[in-house]
Amino acid sequence: MKCERLISLVKNWYLKVQEEAMAPARMVAFMEKHISQCEECLADPDVKLEVAKIREIVLPPSKVPKPKVVRTAKEGVDEAEEEYEDEDETSDDNEEDADTDEEDAEDDDLIDDDDEI
Repeated sequence: MKCERLISLVKNWYLKVQEEAMAPARMVAFMEKHISQCEECLADPDVKLEVAKIREIVLPPSKVPKPKVVRTAKEGVDEAEEEYEDEDETSDDNEEDADTDEEDAEDDDLIDDDDEI
């Protein structure tokens, strides 16, 4: 990185992240914002690679941006079928719950504690 201001900011932000005074994702957002607005950073061809390295260090693995996956038409159909099957299973469960509730209501009508035997 050639931009001294960015270097200084990154050092300060990283210390805040280590102190848990700043979220790592916020630090990354600040770096990207600075790079998009700074003339010196815009002219530096290596700054994107260096920021990517910093991002990997700072962000936890679950927050690292993943490459977008391109799905084929067949995969989309398979996923839609799986969702449809999941809906069928949940509707069957709901029907069973309704049957049990009705049976419980019938049982309540048949015997009460106050009834004489």
